[in-house]
Amino acid sequence: MKKAPVPRGPGRPRTNLLPRAEQLRIAKRAQRARDRQAGLVLCQLKVRPPLAEKLHAAAGLHGLDERLERFLDDAIVDVRRYPNLALLCWNRTDRFLTDRDAFGLYERNWRFVDTKRMPREERELIGRLAAKYGNGVLNV
Repeated sequence: MKKAPVPRGPGRPRTNLLPRAEQLRIAKRAQRARDRQAGLVLCQLKVRPPLAEKLHAAAGLHGLDERLERFLDDAIVDVRRYPNLALLCWNRTDRFLTDRDAFGLYERNWRFVDTKRMPREERELIGRLAAKYGNGVLNV
């Protein structure tokens, strides 16, 4: 037995013949295309609810990208930027290390570090890590 069509009451008339779910799918696809064109990437994190609420609120702050980048530059080391560190990480596939792990690698493997040809940028990194984790001393 067929059901009788439900009469539409007063309200907004349909402006699109596609079902609402299909309209939403098309809109999301267009938004993802605009984000890609703007150079944005979706990054999903699993965090506790209070932190998730803070992140959601902070997403609208002006300058959040710069603040987050400064924090990550301080906490994460890009192995490819530092030649001696890259040599110490010969058996690792990750591009990034925590600053504590980088400090530990330098300390444990200092005998393999070429200090004569070390770039100034890498010397500054080692000095910053020694100040942060070694009380200003590199235990070699």
